[in-house]
Amino acid sequence: MNYPLISEYLDAIRSAEDNFDKLCGLRPVLDDNGNPIMSSGNFAVVFKMKDINTGKIYAVKCFTKEQDGRKEAYHQITNELELVQSTYLAKVEYYDRELFVDTQNSDDSEFPVLLMDWVDGITLDRYIRQHLNDTYALEMLAYNFSRLAMWLLPQPFAHGDLKPDNILVHDDGSLTLVDYDGMFVPAMQDQNSRELGSPDFRHPLRTESDFNEHIDDFPAISILLSLRLIAVAPFLLSKYGAADRLLFTESDYSALSSCQLLKSIFPSQYADINTLIGLFAIAWAHKGLTQVSFRLLTIEKPKKEEILTKATKEDFANAEDDEAGGIYSKDGNKLLRGKDSIEMVVIDKYKIRNGTKIICNYAFAGCAFLKELEIPASIKIIGSNPLIECKCIIRNKSSYFQTKGNVLYNSNMSVLISFVSEQISFTIPSEVSTIGNAAFYGCKSLQQIKISQSVITIEDYAFCFCQSLQQINIPVSVNKIGKNPFAGCQCLIENQSPYYVVKDNVLYNSDMSVLISFLSRQTNFSIPQGVKVIGDLAFYECNSLQQLNIPQSVEAIGSENFMRCDSLQIINIPKGSKAKFEQLLPEYKDKLVEMSNI
Repeated sequence: MNYPLISEYLDAIRSAEDNFDKLCGLRPVLDDNGNPIMSSGNFAVVFKMKDINTGKIYAVKCFTKEQDGRKEAYHQITNELELVQSTYLAKVEYYDRELFVDTQNSDDSEFPVLLMDWVDGITLDRYIRQHLNDTYALEMLAYNFSRLAMWLLPQPFAHGDLKPDNILVHDDGSLTLVDYDGMFVPAMQDQNSRELGSPDFRHPLRTESDFNEHIDDFPAISILLSLRLIAVAPFLLSKYGAADRLLFTESDYSALSSCQLLKSIFPSQYADINTLIGLFAIAWAHKGLTQVSFRLLTIEKPKKEEILTKATKEDFANAEDDEAGGIYSKDGNKLLRGKDSIEMVVIDKYKIRNGTKIICNYAFAGCAFLKELEIPASIKIIGSNPLIECKCIIRNKSSYFQTKGNVLYNSNMSVLISFVSEQISFTIPSEVSTIGNAAFYGCKSLQQIKISQSVITIEDYAFCFCQSLQQINIPVSVNKIGKNPFAGCQCLIENQSPYYVVKDNVLYNSDMSVLISFLSRQTNFSIPQGVKVIGDLAFYECNSLQQLNIPQSVEAIGSENFMRCDSLQIINIPKGSKAKFEQLLPEYKDKLVEMSNI
């Protein structure tokens, strides 16, 4: 059977109410340009659709190539999964001769579609690359995939084509498998597989006759091992990976004893990685994991590093200090902070005690007397910029970090942690993908900075109070910006990123629903209609601002937004909205004025 072209499907979907049979209540969801939202692959094109009766969002898959036994297979898959309740799978239903398409490519005019619950998320490979600088996110990804694998592998069915493109990651890190064209269910016993899966993930000896509940064993352990390795050493992805796969290749599977990656990582200092390597070898040797317990796939749930680097009240209550000026947790693992300027012994040099593992957030912030800091080899974790407003020399002995030009980075320079240099001009190295929390905070001498195209994330308060900074560029690569990274600056913003908008030197997210940073020198400013959120510290230290107009669309206002806005006299709000904005801005009740023209 021949199928329509994608352009012909597109025309049919535009008039869905006339061309669908049982699904005539569906309508295409349109993008900003008025075009149906869609994506295409080797065998199909998928449209995002909305049920006009229920409001529910679906994915409708329209086929572009023939696949033997597809109709019967999807009926069997639907029957098998009907009673399976799991967020790891999306509900699917096959409709034969459902969509009328006026096509020149086939003698037929009615074609099958697959109706699926719409799954919001991004593909696993894209998620990894967006979070390559976020150790916690990568560790959680490996943990979540281990949970998925432990659920999936004992099932009587198998996905059949496990690979990053078929694994979607939600905002909360949870996972859902999509694309069930190659799925095995018990009703297919003794049949041949309809497809073999990607060569970079399937077992090297898999054939069409290998079609059972164990065909996911090998790709699952390959993906899990790759995810765990990337979490520990993100640089492995650029060294061994590629855009369409993770760390291992088809050629690695064909000659495992010659695999350079395995040689470089085994034995590992991490016990769970050694276990996964063992399971990988077993799955390779036996074409599955039937010889072992799936519980061996367990990975310990990671603890968020922010929690580890936060100095708590309990830490301080039981803390001990040394005469040289440091305050440590009772167990000696954490340097909580250097003593503040009132208590601190005036010293030129400070050596963190050997055996300390963690330097807490902002540990030496404001320690202006400090001229030299030695970081011992025992330090494994450093929190948000511990050297805010310091101009000391860093002596680093820890292999977990690098110091170049008196700038502190993590081990592979993917994260810039602390800028303690006196330079007035600086170009962020091409290895850096994340500018860390408050990394340049209070660098008053810095006048010019160039952000490299490698940077993906600019974290909270990254350039706060860089008061001499004249201009800052946001490159096209940046897709995540934290809480106002430019608070207290008066620099000019140049933006190339499609994820953000700059108007009148005010920074918004892409659809202008969030106002992130106000760097304008205007005395009277009207927030655009449609803005829903004013982010934390968005107007911090905007001394020129005298009058602000807030539209009805604003639903949330972050903390400390108008702190040090010393000239602000009036905040105009829509008539009849005073109660709403008194809740949003309780400390500015006396400045709120209702206006009918806002």
